[in-house]
Amino acid sequence: MSKKEVKTNAMRILDRLNIPYTYQTYQCDEFTDGIQTADQLGLDHELVFKTIVTAGKSGAYYVFVIPIEAEIDFKKAAKAVGEKSLEMLPLKLLTQATGYVRGGCTAIGMKKKYPTVIHKSAGQFDKIYVSGGKIGMQLCLSPKDLKRAAAAEFSDVIRRAENSSEKG
Repeated sequence: MSKKEVKTNAMRILDRLNIPYTYQTYQCDEFTDGIQTADQLGLDHELVFKTIVTAGKSGAYYVFVIPIEAEIDFKKAAKAVGEKSLEMLPLKLLTQATGYVRGGCTAIGMKKKYPTVIHKSAGQFDKIYVSGGKIGMQLCLSPKDLKRAAAAEFSDVIRRAENSSEKG
């Protein structure tokens, strides 16, 4: 007899919105970055996105979903959300602000609705992977459905590497 399927808050929200998704679980006892997660699950790095929470000069919080191999460009990100400047939300405030832990943070179903931006490169894919709302779980869904579930916008918010061939 199998265990009852455990649904995260993000999964319940997707179900409520009738948004199709699949999920994968993996063994993980502590924080691992998105690259390690993608490698463990055998996923193409281009399709895996990480969630970053920032604080603006105004004190407001903002969420960014960017490719796992990319770095956020704080100037572009601040411009995208109409802030003078942004910085990473201190880790000690992450769970309090979002309801999620580091490594399990997803843009869907945070404690409050924060302005959310998904890097525009996501739009070129039929499906992308994001955290499922807890460590050890990845959701696979269409970028348009993620945008809808997180009430997000698409924008260019990452730094360009000198040797990058990315067209995002």
